[in-house]
Amino acid sequence: MTTRTFAVEGMTCAHCQAAVTKALKGVPGVASVEVDLQGKRATVGYASEQVTVEQLAKAAEDAGYSLASA
Repeated sequence: MTTRTFAVEGMTCAHCQAAVTKALKGVPGVASVEVDLQGKRATVGYASEQVTVEQLAKAAEDAGYSLASA
């Protein structure tokens, strides 16, 4: 299991936080997601043999947000 923290751009409210959480949890191989609205960060636990950082970034982008290495 790999755990990484990403900066999330575009979050402004609790709805945004929920949308980012849902998008990241929807990626197969993701085991845990914690999104910090105040810190504008997402910590994701995932199986690195199943999930790439690019897939996580794409899921966030499809939901209207962007991820960057924190």
